[in-house]
Amino acid sequence: MKNAIRFFSKFGHTKEMVKVIEELIGEKALTVDNPITEPIDTLYLGAGVMLGKVDGSVMRFIETLKPDQVKRVICFGSSAIIKSPVPQMRKALEARGIMVDTKEFTCKGSMGPLHSGHPNQQDFDNFKTFIKTTL
Repeated sequence: MKNAIRFFSKFGHTKEMVKVIEELIGEKALTVDNPITEPIDTLYLGAGVMLGKVDGSVMRFIETLKPDQVKRVICFGSSAIIKSPVPQMRKALEARGIMVDTKEFTCKGSMGPLHSGHPNQQDFDNFKTFIKTTL
């Protein structure tokens, strides 16, 4: 099985999260500036939220994906204000005809004093448990 990890991380939360996936699947995570160049079975796609939206670079990355290139996408991320970045990514991916797994993960991300210290060790432990369910 061929896997890939792509992410965008403005404040470092998602960058920390991808370390968990790298450890479990043995694949190096790359930012969304790195296109998918070969067919893959599973794409792990992570992002946070800024001002209620997933960064435009994530959406531009999604626009480069083709259904025959990516069999499924697992979305994950963190958020301080809205519930999750996943619905925005899911909508864009499904509009391109790309299958998005029903399994998804979001944890709190700190924004100043709001949710200070998140993601924390419990969040990372929960994320590790989640990733194991996707393998």
